[in-house]
Order: sequence, then C-alpha cells, then structure tokens
Amino acid sequence: MITMQTTVTSAARRSFVVALAGLVVAAGTFVSTPARAQALPEFADLAERVGPAVVNIRTTERRTARGNGMPEMDEDMLEFFRRFGLPIPNQPSPRGQRPQPDAEPQQRGVGSGFILGADGYVMTNAHVIDGADEVFVTLTDKREFKARVVGADRRSDVALVKIEASGLPPVRIGDVNRLRVGEWVIAIGSPFGLENTVTAGIVSAKARDTGEFLPLIQTDVAINPGNSGGPLINMRGEVVGINSQIYSRSGGYMGISFAIPIDEATRVAEQLKTTGRVSRGRIGVSIDQVTKDVAESIGLGKPTGALVRSVEAGGPAEKAGIESGDLPRIVGGVKPGSKSTVQVFRRGAYKDLTVIVAEVEPDRVRRTAEAETKPQAVAGTLGIGVSDLSEAQKRELKLKSGVRVEVAEGAAARAGVREGDVILSVDNTEITSARQFESVVAKLDKSRAVTVLVRRGDTVNFLIIRPLPR
Repeated sequence: MITMQTTVTSAARRSFVVALAGLVVAAGTFVSTPARAQALPEFADLAERVGPAVVNIRTTERRTARGNGMPEMDEDMLEFFRRFGLPIPNQPSPRGQRPQPDAEPQQRGVGSGFILGADGYVMTNAHVIDGADEVFVTLTDKREFKARVVGADRRSDVALVKIEASGLPPVRIGDVNRLRVGEWVIAIGSPFGLENTVTAGIVSAKARDTGEFLPLIQTDVAINPGNSGGPLINMRGEVVGINSQIYSRSGGYMGISFAIPIDEATRVAEQLKTTGRVSRGRIGVSIDQVTKDVAESIGLGKPTGALVRSVEAGGPAEKAGIESGDLPRIVGGVKPGSKSTVQVFRRGAYKDLTVIVAEVEPDRVRRTAEAETKPQAVAGTLGIGVSDLSEAQKRELKLKSGVRVEVAEGAAARAGVREGDVILSVDNTEITSARQFESVVAKLDKSRAVTVLVRRGDTVNFLIIRPLPR
C-alpha cells in the first residue's frame, strides 16, 4: 500500500488526479499506462495552403435530343455510370443519331483536378474528360480557361490537360512509400459541383487490388460524384493520390473510396506530356497470387512473388525460358525493348532469366486441344486417371511434357481437378508420361497433402490434394 499526504489547492488537486490517471497502483508497484492519445489534427491551414492548386473541371459535348422518347439522365447519375465503366442506359448507338453541326454545347459532367506546374499542366481522371468535346478548367479565383487535352490513359484512369496560363500555384508531390495505414489524409474537390470542398479521413489500406490495372490506396475520406480527379493530400500538404473510385451500392459514398497512387500517376503523366500516349512493358505471362499453402508445398517457405499461370506462345517470357508454374520475384515495369532480369523459383531452386520486354498488346485467345487418347494409368491414391498427350496435342498446347486428366474423383475432385486438365508436375516432380505419373504417385506419402501443378485452358495453377478423412 502506498499512501500520500499533502495539502493542495483545487487546481493542484485536479492536476494531481490527472497525474494519477496515468498510473496503476497494485501490490505496491506503479505501472505506467500508454501515453495520452494525440489530439485531432488541424486541417484549416492545410486546406488554405493546398486549396488554390485544386481546380474544377467542367466538360461539354454537342448533342441533339435522343429522339427515342427517353428522358435525359442527370449529370450525377451519368458520372456514376462513367466512374464504374458501366454502359449508360438508353444512349443512342455511335452509328445512330449524330449531333448536328449547329447543335448547342451541353454540359456533360463536372469533376476535379490539380495543377502540376506553374505553366498550366493539370492532372485529372481519364473518365472525367472521356467523350467530352470541350474541357473547361476553373481556378479558385473564378478564372475559367478552355483546356487542351494532352492525353488520357484509360488503364490507369489518368489524364493530363493544359491551360494557357502562367504563374499558377502547383501542388507538391509526396512519397507514396512513406504513406502509412491509419495516417490522416484529406481530399479537395467538387462533389456535386460544389467547388473546393474539403473532406478528411484516414488511409484504410495500401495497394488494394480492385481488379484494375493499378493497386489503389483505400481511404474512408468522403468521395462523391465530382470529386473524381481531385488530390488526396497527406498532413505535410503533399499529393499522394488522385481520388478516382468508390465502393457503393447506391451510387453515393458508403465509407470506402480509392485513389490512384501519385507515383504511378506521375509516370503516366510524364509519358502523356512527352508522347501523348502511354507505352507499357509486358513479358507475356498471366500471373496469380502465391498462397501460403502453395508456398509451403513447393518449398518456397513464405508467400512471395507471383505465380505464373500461363505463358504466351512466342512471347518474351517463353523465349527467356519462363514456364507455367514458375514464381517470378521481380517483374520489371520497364520500357519496352529493354532487358530485364527475372528470378524464378522452379522445382525447389532459384534461377535468373533475362527477358526482353515487349509492349502491351491486346490479349490473344487460344483454344485448347481436345483429348485424343484413353486413360493409360489410374492413380487410385489421388483419384486421378490420366493419359499420355499426343505429339499433336503437345504442339498445340506448346508443352514438352504433361499428362491429360481423364478421370478425377474423390480427393482430386474435391481439390478442383477436372477432366481435361493437364498435369505438369506432382510434388515438384515434372510429369512426362502416364506411366511415370503412376510411378510418382505410388511413392507418395498417403497421409499428407500433395501439390499438383495443373494447366486448364491457357492458365496454370497449383492445386493441393488433401487425403480424405478416414
């Protein structure tokens, strides 16, 4: 027991009570509690400093009445459809009605942007200006300029426009790598056309995969139609992202918003400024995540890199010797035509391969060969019946080895193995024939899980076959 006796004033007594709130007295021992939480940040100075660099972007198009009796859709709803890449209902087809030469410009949409340089370059979202006949940029001092579209990239949703002005207040570009989950950020933009509106929140996640070309920054900053293209700003007053998307079931903000990382956006903007288009490298592979189970089963240790599910025939990866099932640890996003070293993990060992990076082109669709032979081996332990691939099948599938699945039942069927799949390896052992497959399976430990590398169509995946409970 610890006792204290003293005479104190009312003010001192209050201070004393506050001091004791940071201590826990138990069994004669003082234990300090965590430091007092920090006060909420002050956003006013930040908004005042960065606000002048944020602009309102208004777009127009020349169009006539629909002629189909359907009412015009309001701009907020049009923005919703454009933001999510959805087809706009009741729109005339491109081959249908065309605007008359004397058609009056009509407002198409409202978005946001921010000034990159004092010479008039402004960054925004590609979907903000997509399809517009005219783009107008309004500054915070109410000056309005007709902008020239320098370029737009739909994959990253980044666009660059130019206004004829000088002495403009540019934003400061931040370092996305320093951004932390839980860090305070603010957005400035024109939601529903309300210019220079400030909202605040925190970073909810980094590198969120939404199925788009770039991993995005997830925040809980309020973002609504019209915010698109505006900056996401850290507490140092630096732009770390472009507000671009929301998750919504209603078309309005529901607590989840996404921003394009500014480092990626800046790289795109530089190419747009130089050439008016974006050139991306590719090595001709389709990749997937490496799960914990796959990493452990193939001896990789921990999940890292990316799983190569398919290799384009005749592409840079195939020429470099990369195979389906390899795990590349470094895939360089480098300029097409240059060389890049890719480290792969194949059958328990690392290997460095040199790839000449090509330029992104539309995906090619290839068909899969049909089975021409009957099962020659049935591996009862796994529940898989296989047959040898003919030479014609190997040529068409661009394979040197493997066997075709004719029967999949029991544990194999439960793991996802299907008839028509091609088995490339079992527990890191390359499969060259049905007879060899039977021999490999016969030596497996029946009490443990087995990793099978399977090709289905143009994709390759690791499936883990676990023994059925007895």
